[in-house]
Amino acid sequence: MQNFIKYERIEPFKRGSNERKKDFKEIYQVFKPTEAQIQADRCVQCGDPGCHTKCPLHNFIPQWLKSVANLESELAFNLSNESNPFPEITGRVCPQDRLCEGDCTLHQDGYGAITIGSIETFISENGFKNGLRPKFADKMSDKKVAVIGSGPAGFACATYLLREGIQVDMFEKQNRPGGLLTYGIPNFKLEKEVVFRRFQWLQDAGMKLHLNTEVGKDVSFDLLMDNYDAIFIGIGAEAPKRANIEGENGKNVFMAMDFLRNIQKKIFNEAYDNRFDVKGKDVVVIGGGDTAMDCIRTSLREGASSVKCLYRRDAVNMPGSRKEFKNAKEEGAEFIFNVAPKRVILNEKGEAVAVELLKTTLSTPDESGRQRVEIVEGSEHNVNADIVIFALGFNNTTPEFLVENGIEFDEWGAIKTDENGETSKAFIFAGGDCYRGSDLVVTAAADGKRAAEAIAKKLFNR
Repeated sequence: MQNFIKYERIEPFKRGSNERKKDFKEIYQVFKPTEAQIQADRCVQCGDPGCHTKCPLHNFIPQWLKSVANLESELAFNLSNESNPFPEITGRVCPQDRLCEGDCTLHQDGYGAITIGSIETFISENGFKNGLRPKFADKMSDKKVAVIGSGPAGFACATYLLREGIQVDMFEKQNRPGGLLTYGIPNFKLEKEVVFRRFQWLQDAGMKLHLNTEVGKDVSFDLLMDNYDAIFIGIGAEAPKRANIEGENGKNVFMAMDFLRNIQKKIFNEAYDNRFDVKGKDVVVIGGGDTAMDCIRTSLREGASSVKCLYRRDAVNMPGSRKEFKNAKEEGAEFIFNVAPKRVILNEKGEAVAVELLKTTLSTPDESGRQRVEIVEGSEHNVNADIVIFALGFNNTTPEFLVENGIEFDEWGAIKTDENGETSKAFIFAGGDCYRGSDLVVTAAADGKRAAEAIAKKLFNR
């Protein structure tokens, strides 16, 4: 270990921008064994590892890095899969620069962080190639839990319940499982077979998956309460945040999740709304987070003539991953910073033809270091657009069937829970975005894991 002086940080091979824009395949290759070993061997094995602490799942990162460096692939696989319900997914989609790699000692000392996410992906993919599989209980108890939603939180909860020998029925309103992982994150970041492979293993372990089944519509919540020992709610937060400006309801003005979901349905050869076709059109995306980058890069692959991203702050203050911003720029996106939309200009048919913008500046940092956005009066100007996509984040929804059954919500519409994920009603748990607001895949996974452990403890009277 500690070969950081001998070896520099390297990223996995990335396909060239001109090639990768032609399809939706993942752009990064999985590390080869020798690459993973060399990169893992750079770890200094800190006594107080920030990578482990900063990870919401508190993965055993130093331990599995050491195992990879020592060519102990099965030990690395078991360590990685012990704390994480789907490490080959988080390895691909986590913003490591803000989490584990951002707190790597080598990063802070200027040597370049260990490529933790890429090694995490390698560990599982290499293990699968060599016949290793995630482990579940050999025998199931008579305890049964209903999991509502198959996104990261429900996915994680089901995984850890099955490990405890608890039967799981999962209810998902879409045609395929995975929630955000399937319909929100594009294939070029996460190919869907990676997601579906894990769900198949959950079903092989005994989970019953009910697709095209919306709780509160196709099956009643009361029925679940009557027939299951506990319930986990992982319904996400998909209501789009709106700019509340003139023209935002134009015919060709879309919200990010509607756009991404419809394009994914198109890729699946499912029925989709062809209003979302962007081929040959000038696309404007408003927002600066990872969802905005997903919309930008999807539009480029769908053949848009141009894609412009409008953001009210500067590049340094963009909330998304540096990696995704870089990839979008490489693929041909144009970024216009320090602008705020004033209105969407519509023609007589109610179609967007341009976005009227105002220039912005950033104030002097306050005590927290945050800079406010200030409008430059009289700075109006237009950017032409055939399609406008708002990617401003997401709000919670408040399902009526939960309110009717005594589930309490906070002032922002998020489900209230205690430290174990239990709601105001006994034996009903929640986690992920419906509890904490729009957040990361890994935080949702941590919520689902925590809830599963609490459910098992309660059902088995531990």
